[in-house]
Amino acid sequence: MLTSPRLIGQNDRMNSSIKTSLPEAGETVDTLGRPLQDLRISVLDQCNFRCPYCMPETEFHADYRFLRKSERLTHDEIFRLARIAVSLGVSKLRLTGGEPLLDKRLPALVAQLAQIDGVDDLALTTNGMLLAPVARQLADAGLHRITISLDSLDAEVFQAMNGNRGAVATVLHGIAAAEAAGLGPIKINAVVQKGINDHTVLDLLEHFRGSGHIVRLIEYMDVGNRNGWRPDQVVPSKDLLKSIHAKWPLRAVGRQYAGEVARRYQYLDGKGEIGFISSVTEPFCGSCSRARLSAEGVLYTCLFAVNGTSLREPLRSGADDVQLADILRRVWLARTDRYSELRQPIRNEIPLVNKVEMYRIGG
Repeated sequence: MLTSPRLIGQNDRMNSSIKTSLPEAGETVDTLGRPLQDLRISVLDQCNFRCPYCMPETEFHADYRFLRKSERLTHDEIFRLARIAVSLGVSKLRLTGGEPLLDKRLPALVAQLAQIDGVDDLALTTNGMLLAPVARQLADAGLHRITISLDSLDAEVFQAMNGNRGAVATVLHGIAAAEAAGLGPIKINAVVQKGINDHTVLDLLEHFRGSGHIVRLIEYMDVGNRNGWRPDQVVPSKDLLKSIHAKWPLRAVGRQYAGEVARRYQYLDGKGEIGFISSVTEPFCGSCSRARLSAEGVLYTCLFAVNGTSLREPLRSGADDVQLADILRRVWLARTDRYSELRQPIRNEIPLVNKVEMYRIGG
């Protein structure tokens, strides 16, 4: 279910003159005092993996209907909404999917977004399978950083966790290409599931120790409605930290920026750092500054949202930039989301149903 704020001038057409007198960039703060600083943009809803915790193949099969091209935002529409978001205080843009590199014109979109004054961080999250051939193009277009989703280096575990798609060697090749292109520091995200890949975590860390890349271990979350999440599938970050510290002593380090979700640790032997994203056992809703824009132009204010607000509808109905900015601002000002703080996994409560699926809005 989508909510569509009442618009002014809905009869205007897209070929009419567009007002661009946006406010100067400033802080837009929600009901809990959290500023709007990050916008995650899902370029498309399709993916070349079928990870059971996100897009299980039993449901996302060959006949599944993803968004048609006409239903997705165009690059120009993404650019326009991103520029408006920056005028409201956003300084970090991240392109996600689905798998964003399935869009063969992605470097052109990166080049557009890189032109926006006020963007301090322009990043991309990808599974890495299609990265190697375009890493240099993305860097030349203005991309700053890249994050790779890689749950295990074990070939069998890797296949089990992505629906028997792709190969570890291809992802590692993509990481090397991104490093050569200067898209660092590269972050490696691994979702840890008990009994699935938790026994391969130390091997993953050992591989990237001393490389300059940062592995971030993510607690398995109840995102969407299709992954059959249960609390007993979660490996608490504190347990991982204990086992890692026993092998390679660590020390905690502070956040690099306000709203950073990962708790950071450095190896005492100087071989780099790792991070823990602990949405289940140590929620960080109180500092969340992220809005998410789906491929069909729906704005969500939480990864676990049930409802969103369509920006595509007013955009294609002739709303000018000031009107679009007002919609976005009002959505954020009314924001009350803190799902992870309200979730109580220790009671084995059934999570909310009909949450937006992660493949539609990225991680």
